[in-house]
Formats: sequence, C-alpha cells, structure tokens
Amino acid sequence: MLRLFSRSAPSVKAAVCARPTYTILNQRNMATNHAETAQFDRSKLFDVSHVTAVVTGGATGIGLMITQALVANGAKVYITGRRQEALDNAVKTYNTGSGRVVALPGDVSSKSDVQRLASELAQKEPNGIQLLVNNAGIARDDETKFSANDGPPDLKDPSAVSKYFLASKPENWDETFRTNVTGIYFTSMAFLPLLAKGGSSVPDYSSSVVNVSSISGCMKGSSAGQFAYAASKAAATHVGRMLASMFVECGVRVNTIAPGVFPSEMTTGSSDDRNKSQLSSKASNPAGRYGTESDMAATILFLASRGGTFYNEQIMYPDGGNTLVQPAAK
Repeated sequence: MLRLFSRSAPSVKAAVCARPTYTILNQRNMATNHAETAQFDRSKLFDVSHVTAVVTGGATGIGLMITQALVANGAKVYITGRRQEALDNAVKTYNTGSGRVVALPGDVSSKSDVQRLASELAQKEPNGIQLLVNNAGIARDDETKFSANDGPPDLKDPSAVSKYFLASKPENWDETFRTNVTGIYFTSMAFLPLLAKGGSSVPDYSSSVVNVSSISGCMKGSSAGQFAYAASKAAATHVGRMLASMFVECGVRVNTIAPGVFPSEMTTGSSDDRNKSQLSSKASNPAGRYGTESDMAATILFLASRGGTFYNEQIMYPDGGNTLVQPAAK
C-alpha cells in the first residue's frame, strides 16, 4: 500500500498544483464572457437616463404615455401644449421617478411660437437635446365623421355622397394640416441645431426626431369619414421620410410611429382629472384590444435609446395587427 501510494504521489501533486491554474483560466473565461455579453444588457440597450426630450402635446393621450415612459426611466422631458391647465396637471401628477417633467407652453401650429420655444430651450439646455417627439395632433372632421352623423351616407347614391362630404369646411382642413403636418416641419427645423448638439454630447449615440402619425395615413379608406385627418397623417408620414433624408448629414435620425387606436381625447372625446382617457367599445383588430400605455412605452423606449440608434426613416405600427387585416391598408 505504501509503495502504491508513493507511485501515485506525483500525480496527486500535479493535480493539486493544476487547480489554481484551472481556476484562474475559468475566472478569465467568465470575465471574457461577461464582457462579451455586457452589450446585451437591457439596462444599457434601452437606457434613456441620458436623454433630454421635447414632446409636443405631451400632457394628454399618446403624448402623455410617451412622457411617462421617458420620465419613469430617467429622462428629462419638456412637454409643450396650448392648454396651460393640462400642462400644469401633467407636471403635478407625473413628475415622479428618476426623471423630470417640465412644462413649456407653446403652439406648434404657429411658426413664430415654435421658433420662440426653440430659442427658450437653447437657453435652458446649452448642451442640446437628444429627442424631439412631434406628437401634437388634431382632428377637425366633425361634419363628415360617421360616428358624429349617425353613420355614413348611402354610398351607392352619388348625390347623397356628394352632399354629405361637401359639408366639410376648407378652414378645418387648413387647421388640421397646420398642426399635423406643417407643425412637424417647422418644429423639426427649429429644433435641429439643438438635436445635433445633443447627439454629439453623448458617446455612441445619435439624436432623433420621432413623429407620431397614424395608421389612418396608410389606409385607402376615409378613416370613417375623416378625410382631412387621414390625409394629414399620410402627409405627416411622408414629411418624416423627407426630413430623415434631409437630416442625414447633420447626424440626426427621423422615425415615425403610426399607431392604431389608443385611448386619448381624440378617440374618446374627453379625459379625467389625471389627463387620462378610457375606451369602452370593443377593438376589432387581431389582438382583440386597444393600445395601452405599456405598448406605447415599449415603442418609444426602443426608438429613444441606444437600442434604436441603427434605425432611421422607419415606420413603426403599434396597431394590434390592424393593418394586417385591413384589405385597403398600405
């Protein structure tokens, strides 16, 4: 037994001596693997704590959903709007979490007001901003909207169709386009220098504009009688494409969100004391439900974070599959 042990001793010694080497190599491999996978950490991919944003129409509806998502994850968000009461209520109610909400009253349908907003913000944020969300939008089709007029006219009767839709007012078209389309153009142009400066101040990142359009803009139908609204959203989507092309050399990206139906003052007609709206009807899309706050939050966090920096001139459709089953879509 002693002889057997003595013969085995060198092997035992070698094994014992090899353990530290194996442990060191294993630790090195683990460190290498961790370094290689660190880039996939969701807290880094979708971090927006470095973001200073402007959200037009950010006090209600989809704009408020976007504001909440950004603020909850550490961003500083300036919200613009024409109604001081709505802005103040949003700041009071949702200025929680690691981010911050700041009211910036203004009217995006006014070129001079947009330029004033950009000038004021340049004083407040000398290092620029990283995100502009052109969300403010209106609908002014009450004269022809089916739900406001006991349904559509007899679509087989040319005279009935003509009479029904001639009730539309040119001034309503003007107002709709001034906010939904012209507002996007002038706001984006006015804030471009701030966006370019903000993007260059953050490593491995580029600033972006996110325009909120609608699936109404890609469907061939009248959006239940809302010709002006649907046409304005089609125009908004295309303006986004042109802006993306124009801003390439400035290092600023432009993407578009074209949502399906989400609860908002536009879709429900009202909001509560927390600036929230509720939909009571049943959704007809494949998902069987309307869009939620978390659906919109996921979309904006992706586009605003480093995870979305490889995306430019893209259109996102958070619509529950609505465009999938609409034969007249796209």
